Amino acid sequence: MDKIFIRKIKQSDNISLAKIIRQAFHDFNVPARGTVYEDPTTDEMFEWFDIKGAGCWVAELNNEIVGCCGIYPTSNLPEGCVELVKFYMLSKARGKGTGKLLMEKSIRSAKEMGYRQVYIESLPEFDKAVNIYVAQGFRSLSHPLGNSGHTGCTVWMVKEL
Repeated sequence: MDKIFIRKIKQSDNISLAKIIRQAFHDFNVPARGTVYEDPTTDEMFEWFDIKGAGCWVAELNNEIVGCCGIYPTSNLPEGCVELVKFYMLSKARGKGTGKLLMEKSIRSAKEMGYRQVYIESLPEFDKAVNIYVAQGFRSLSHPLGNSGHTGCTVWMVKEL
């Protein structure tokens, strides 16, 4: 039986997590331009999340890092809103409930920090993830919120907490 463990990000996770994030783009043949793939914060996630109002969770499957998900107070978001970010999994972890655990932990963290909304940006190619967002209560928006710098994203959603 697979053993899933969710924990806070550590500095030693940076290289593994950057590889996982970029691998997901290759797995789904998603264009990288204007996305987290090119974002320099992807290579220094521990440092990027080390601010007030942010948090990142890492999933281990059978003692191997297989995914991550976090919340980040992206600039220019409405008051009380935080962005769900860096939500990516290795293919071996997909379909096992690992992503759901990560997302739920991140959303719980947002509630505990006093946020009232969670915002997410994505791409149509990540349609399975978008379906999960809908199932978790996210609703579609016609435009982006905040200033993530990810101009390649065309799916925007928000969830009330």
